Parts: sequence; C-alpha cells; structure tokens
Amino acid sequence: MSMSNKQTDETQPMSREEIRKRKLEEKEQAKARQEEEKKPKKERGRVRLIPIWLRLILVVFFLGVSIVLGAMIGYGVIGDGQPMDIFQRETWGHIYDLIYYGIN
Repeated sequence: MSMSNKQTDETQPMSREEIRKRKLEEKEQAKARQEEEKKPKKERGRVRLIPIWLRLILVVFFLGVSIVLGAMIGYGVIGDGQPMDIFQRETWGHIYDLIYYGIN
C-alpha cells in the first residue's frame, strides 16, 4: 500500500503553495551553484611600467629641460645672441631691466 500512496502523491496535482516552494528551492539551489562558481579571484591591480612617483619626477625634469632649451633657442637663434649666455646672471639682469624699466 505504501507504494501506491507514493505513486498517487506524485501523480496528484500540486497546490500553488507547493509549486511556489519548489520553484523557490530550485532558485536557491541555482543561486548556491552560481556562488560556488564565482569564487573570488585574486585580481591584482594594473601593474605600471613606470611608477607614479617616477612619472612626476620625469615631468618636472622634462619641464625644466624644455624651459632651458626654449630660452636658448629664443635668445640664441631668434634674438641673435649666444645660446650659452642664458646661464649668465648679467643676461637675466638685462632682460629684467628691459621688462620693468623700458628701453630708455
């Protein structure tokens, strides 16, 4: 008789509550499977070829080089002077006087 009861239980239509419970259980099982598959991976950050601190030093260095080269080209080529004269104090004193006191 117990076999016939099992067979009849499986063939009997389920109630809405039983259907909801079964669907909920299936969703929970699927969610558990997905969480197992999504095990946290050890993701490293981006490995930089040149560190940020070195980049800052390089930017300051190249900025200084460009200012010096610009002054040499401006004074030596455009201004018809000697490019190495920009390293002399008298040259900058003369430029200062021209800017603030005029050509008089």
